[in-house]
Amino acid sequence: MGNGWKKAGLIGLGTVLGVLLSLNFSVFAQRDAKLPIPYEDLQLLSAVFGRIKSDYVEPVSDDKLIHGAINGMVHDLDPHSDFLDADAFKELQVATQGKFGGLGIEVGIEDGVVRVVSPIEDTPAFKAGIKSGDLIVKIDDTATRGISLSDAVEKMRGKPGTPITLLVVRKAVDQPITFNLVREEINVKSVRSSMLEPGYGYIRVRSFQERTGDDLARAIKDFYKQGDLKGLVLDLRSDPGGLLNQAVAVSAAFLPKDALVVYTDGRTPDAKMHLTASRENYQRRGDDMFRDLPAAVKKVPMVVLVDGGTASASEIVAGALQDHKRATVMGTQTFGKGSVQTILPLSNNTGLKLTTARYYTPSGRSIQAKGIEPDVRVDDGRDSPNRIREANLEHHLETPAAGAAGDTVTKADTDAAPHVRPKLDATALAPRFEFGKLPEDFQLVQAMNQLKGLPVSGSAKSMRADAKS
Repeated sequence: MGNGWKKAGLIGLGTVLGVLLSLNFSVFAQRDAKLPIPYEDLQLLSAVFGRIKSDYVEPVSDDKLIHGAINGMVHDLDPHSDFLDADAFKELQVATQGKFGGLGIEVGIEDGVVRVVSPIEDTPAFKAGIKSGDLIVKIDDTATRGISLSDAVEKMRGKPGTPITLLVVRKAVDQPITFNLVREEINVKSVRSSMLEPGYGYIRVRSFQERTGDDLARAIKDFYKQGDLKGLVLDLRSDPGGLLNQAVAVSAAFLPKDALVVYTDGRTPDAKMHLTASRENYQRRGDDMFRDLPAAVKKVPMVVLVDGGTASASEIVAGALQDHKRATVMGTQTFGKGSVQTILPLSNNTGLKLTTARYYTPSGRSIQAKGIEPDVRVDDGRDSPNRIREANLEHHLETPAAGAAGDTVTKADTDAAPHVRPKLDATALAPRFEFGKLPEDFQLVQAMNQLKGLPVSGSAKSMRADAKS
């Protein structure tokens, strides 16, 4: 596939939920999109614009009104289409490089409240004890009620070595907590690995960044320097996604060459892609990062751990390994973000992030608003039924009917997951806990049992009940 890299230049951008989305910087982005607009609609838009300009209580700039109209038009499509200004493009770069000055907190805005989604491991926020579900009510001297997500992030980021004070409200704590922190250069390492015990390796992918494939290859080679593996755990829990070509790379490390990893389908020819486990689909230049991987890694027994925070690119990896029966997927249902966004450059350093396709697992499954169902369900109690998933988002794309790759939709999921914007509750967010640490990590313990052929418990609660009896 000669132009596979051009079509597969898909990258991720964080949303309010912390979910990184699959984006396509496609060669067709510059094509002429000028289409006729109904004259009556233009008259209506012009009338509203004129009334605001003449009658609104305060003067409003043309730029503000035009951008507001564009944002309203785009946001009404689906949760992931967006109008990108220059700052948004900058954030896009930061998200994929994983390097910035700040505190190491993933945050979201819900009902005007800045809420901590998760502190990033080994960062100032994590070390200070900031937890998932904390409400940040003040950043230095600025109250955060009603602040935008971008403004909150901008205030918390800054030059390494500079101080910052956060005032935090925590559930079940009577008084607000003050955190005096010092910003550091945050280098979010996307891959962490360890040998759990002789012969059993553990690899955690936190997000899919520019060097994820290289870091994965290095981890695998380090394992095999210690001897052959008996089993391997690939941990994709709470991985919000990222670069699609790196998701193809991670899949390719464990699948046969040229095996189908993911395909996409949309209305335009450029939106129809078949991405396979071949170098041109995951690496633009240089030698193949997987050229000298031990051959045994293609057959070592594997478990892939997933949860409700496993989204987008990480769902692609889980779905590919599951469809090819290369690994046992264990955990809880994933987020269900199964659409592709294309960056369409506009004038004045702006762009349009537009949903242009759905993606499908090798067997033809769409995970849009459904997610990946694990082969073995293991609930450690973190995954509350109130957790927000794609199916809960306003205007989310419906799940395509079986066998109709994007042509028709079904309303089957709407009763179970209505089109609402649910309120976050601190009890619905996972407590801070360290993935990959035995024996505290219940799901990892069960993954090891699966690899060793031992009984697997599906619920941490049932285990506690058995222990009491």
